[in-house]
Amino acid sequence: MNHPAQYAAETAEKKRTAVIALGGNALKRKEQKYASIEDQRQVLKITATQIASLMDEGWRLAISHGNGPQVGDLMLMSQLAHEQLKDLPNLPLDAANAQTQGSIGYLIAQSISNASVENGNLRKIAALLTQVIVDDKDPAFRNPTKFVGPAYPIEEANKLSVKLGWKMKEDRGRGWRRVVASPKPLEIVELPVIKGLIQQGVSVITVGGGGIPVVKKAGRLDGIAAVIDKDRASSLLATNLGVDMLIIITQVEQVYVNFGKSDQRGLEKIHLEEALRLLEAGQFPPGNMGPKIEAAIDFLKHGGKEVLITDPTNLIKGMKAETGTRIIP
Repeated sequence: MNHPAQYAAETAEKKRTAVIALGGNALKRKEQKYASIEDQRQVLKITATQIASLMDEGWRLAISHGNGPQVGDLMLMSQLAHEQLKDLPNLPLDAANAQTQGSIGYLIAQSISNASVENGNLRKIAALLTQVIVDDKDPAFRNPTKFVGPAYPIEEANKLSVKLGWKMKEDRGRGWRRVVASPKPLEIVELPVIKGLIQQGVSVITVGGGGIPVVKKAGRLDGIAAVIDKDRASSLLATNLGVDMLIIITQVEQVYVNFGKSDQRGLEKIHLEEALRLLEAGQFPPGNMGPKIEAAIDFLKHGGKEVLITDPTNLIKGMKAETGTRIIP
């Protein structure tokens, strides 16, 4: 095990690059049905401090984040406002993605900048509104699965479904939530800008919420009603940037097999083949760890070197291989 000072020096010398995908728990506590901007700012502090430390060690980062709770809250506010003021138009889902991408990017950039100041360093960081091209014929539009917004008891969910026309599904262990289409990300529109910024030493907050979903026809871009999975978009970003590492921040310190059972076991390091086998065996549910493992597999299959999965409080320890789950080719 390297001494921390030696680790920092080696990291700075190599100027390594990584994509960090922040899960919803990096922005909002699980027990909160709705979270204010100040609540989110407070939750971000722990993660931001650790990200700032990585930047201080020389890491060049692209930081993505989820937006499911925030975009769902914004759509609910838009609908309620429309009911009170009929002339006030409803907010389209692609615009809600853009708005939450901006507001969350602002919070993350500010939190990291403040943490960097506290560490005695100023690091360059920029939040970039990012569009991601999808296919409007993607099967996801026929079968919405992406959870957005808070969870409701079944009685309230039924009322919202009838009143607002929302499609609702049960989010295991939480309640009933609205679901929207989650098509596969195909192309990141602002990729050249992201590459240019990172090459200049600027870390970038990008593909927030999976990116603003757009379709491209006859050279034109148009928004479409969907929310792209953040982990899939982050994997695409990591592959396109050719980074050294994909880091996925989630709710648990490690990936587990038989999660929640008496014989659950944490995984410290596994190879791509074992990740595939465990995924096919049903160890990673679609609405939970499944998309994260799929994102890791996709990154490694396309030449990625390493994936780390851990929770916000253990990011630095995970980078030192003291905890978390590492997946390698």
